[in-house]
Amino acid sequence: MTQAVTQQFDWKAIATRVLEGVPVSRDEALAIVRADDDELLDIMHAAFLIRKKYYGKKVKLNMIINAKSGLCPEDCGYCSQSIVSEAPVDKYAWLTKEKILEGAQEAIRRKAGTYCIVASGRRPTDKEIDHVADAVKEIRETTDLKICCCLGFLNEEHASKLAAAGVHRYNHNLNTSAANYSNITSTHTYEDRVDTVRKVKESGISPCSGAIFGMGESEEEAVEIAFALRDLDADSIPCNFLNPVDGTPLEGRRELTPRKCLKLLAMMRFVNPSKEIRIAGGREVNLRHLQAMGLYAANSIFVGDYLTTAGQEPMADWQMIEDLGFEIEECAL
Repeated sequence: MTQAVTQQFDWKAIATRVLEGVPVSRDEALAIVRADDDELLDIMHAAFLIRKKYYGKKVKLNMIINAKSGLCPEDCGYCSQSIVSEAPVDKYAWLTKEKILEGAQEAIRRKAGTYCIVASGRRPTDKEIDHVADAVKEIRETTDLKICCCLGFLNEEHASKLAAAGVHRYNHNLNTSAANYSNITSTHTYEDRVDTVRKVKESGISPCSGAIFGMGESEEEAVEIAFALRDLDADSIPCNFLNPVDGTPLEGRRELTPRKCLKLLAMMRFVNPSKEIRIAGGREVNLRHLQAMGLYAANSIFVGDYLTTAGQEPMADWQMIEDLGFEIEECAL
């Protein structure tokens, strides 16, 4: 019986090769995720070499406003706003334009450069698109904030209206791998999500699409997500780590450790070297005391609360960034 030999990788050499334009292989990406914890510092250093080339020591801050909460007909197992969720979340129809404008000013106070307008639901109506477009136009007239919207599935007409209003970016996550998708939701497909990301890109809006790790995907599937996002040419990639909210189908599921989260962030940086990699939902509860280390691979975070879960205080994030010797990339007023 032949004993398996563990392949050794020179992470710095692979990072150097990536910077020379040679894409990382799937085997190398998988090796990052599977690496022994003793290799973690070497992996993070190598990931930082790539991150530093494209983003230096800048950190982009993003702030979310939950413009429409709950009342969603989709059955996504991770989401506290879905129709199958029993989580006690706020449920309300659209915030007024004035409230959305107030949120933009709060984003600036939190030193965010991107303001994310998010609404629950399968897809927006014509009226809802007009409501968002009116607010975005006014925000763009009075601030230099970049605007990201996340409103569900889009058609070409709605994508064009948002682009004309001044929306910079549209978020529509793949969430998990194609193979794992039916285990997470049944009311839409993985292909539906890919279609929306493509429509966004065709409209001229920058596509934002990422993943939620810790939802039963295999390590191979985690790598497949990273390569799928590379193939879609997503400009911004939020890496969420499942926060298993009580009352959702995935409550109690805890598959991740802080060290595994760091390896996943590093893997995403190696596969998508020039893209904005954001540590998103679940950062505080999954990375815990290793949050700061995540910024050696990622160059962006959300500041403040998420849609229905609490985030770290903005001042704590500012201090974390300063302690690293990094710098917040603020929007100009």
